[in-house]
Amino acid sequence: MTTVNKKRVFSVQTRNNITLDMFLLISGLISVLSGIYFLFLPIGGFQGGRNPFYEVIIFFERHTWGDVHTWSSVAIMALAALHIPLHWQWIVKMTRTGFRTMFGKSKLNKNSQFNLFINILIGASGLICGLSGLYFLFLPAAPTWIFTPLVWDLIHTWSGVVMTAAGILHFGIHWKWVVKVLGKYGKVLLTPNPARRVEPVLRTSAVRADDSI
Repeated sequence: MTTVNKKRVFSVQTRNNITLDMFLLISGLISVLSGIYFLFLPIGGFQGGRNPFYEVIIFFERHTWGDVHTWSSVAIMALAALHIPLHWQWIVKMTRTGFRTMFGKSKLNKNSQFNLFINILIGASGLICGLSGLYFLFLPAAPTWIFTPLVWDLIHTWSGVVMTAAGILHFGIHWKWVVKVLGKYGKVLLTPNPARRVEPVLRTSAVRADDSI
């Protein structure tokens, strides 16, 4: 008699991380690409002839690009709200170690310092970009609230650029982890699972007894 031993390829934490990161990557790419559209085509309408891109359509109408950018960005904020609790212990540990390093009571290696800096940059720029985005989502017609709409637009644009650049660096830092996990995941998907095979034989009571062991 033989039995199939099922080995857990991923820990629950790793599976949750890679699933959440994949959704973050997809929504991030959509938000960035739609943001690039508005970066290079910042104004709509004829504008009295001042808009050389008037009636230029790139895949979608302008308002569709706006909806894509808005809701992909909302998805990022929702996923980030889940991402932080999953990494809360790491955040607390690295923040504590970072402060201890500043006061000479601990020491991080250069790679860890750079990783911590990039994560702080992503968090800070992401928060600024998200808050300025919420201004345009909930107060689209407000003439002035703390800042003028033009200033809010500049804050949103350049915090988004900083967050994108930091996100690319973050992805590069964790590239080996991504390749390793995706490689394992792909191997699991491509490897036949004996437990799913149905043998074309009559299933007797003896066979059922073997299966139950």
